[in-house]
Amino acid sequence: MDFTSSLKASIEIPTIKELQKRNIPAHVAIIMDGNGRWAKKRKLPRIAGHRAGVKVLINIVEVCVELGLKFLTVYSFSIENWQRPQEEVKGLMRLFRRAIGEQLDALSKNGVKLKLLGSEESVPPEVFKSFKDAEYKTKDNKNLTLNIAFNYGSRQEIVNAVKRICDNVKKNKLKVEELDENILSSFLYTGKIPDPDLLIRTGGELRASNFLLWQIAYTEFCFTKTLWPDFSKEQFLRAIYNYQQRNRRFGKL
Repeated sequence: MDFTSSLKASIEIPTIKELQKRNIPAHVAIIMDGNGRWAKKRKLPRIAGHRAGVKVLINIVEVCVELGLKFLTVYSFSIENWQRPQEEVKGLMRLFRRAIGEQLDALSKNGVKLKLLGSEESVPPEVFKSFKDAEYKTKDNKNLTLNIAFNYGSRQEIVNAVKRICDNVKKNKLKVEELDENILSSFLYTGKIPDPDLLIRTGGELRASNFLLWQIAYTEFCFTKTLWPDFSKEQFLRAIYNYQQRNRRFGKL
């Protein structure tokens, strides 16, 4: 279902202040899909779509801060993305570094804390250092935690968590009988971050694409055909409003 057309046109989306009086999700996750297709439609190189996508993300981060969301997790680069043409991958690596450098002060001014979710393996050292430096410089910010899933794969995340748990059992730091969902969750990249309340996917695809598979067990989904570079503040607010109309039962009556 395309949430951008799921509400009657006659229904006016509430303002941010009005939305804040309702059930604001604590954690929103976004699969930012459609950058390449956006560029192709305009006969532009794919990297142009990714650049446009960064601008949209900055706008959405500002809206999240204004709404009072505490966590925003975005899927920026999967472990499968290394299989894309090398020219595009190298362009993305340069874009990540440039975007962090250009936006870090503004993000910090807005009280945004950056957190990297993913594996260091295969990531160019200079790119990884840029991420870690940004994490350190924003570590005390309190308004919003922006989780960037970079070189990320959920299955890999779960396997790595199990390996770490096994290592702790071997070292007698953890007993097998103590293991439960909460402990396993604490070994994931997301750690003690609450599970997403809402997952938005742009671009028209209807799948999770190896993103937060453990964490989205009871997450509400919103899909839109809008390509990520065309995704607007108004559409984001519509998604929040759409979420607020739902009755979350978590398997109960």
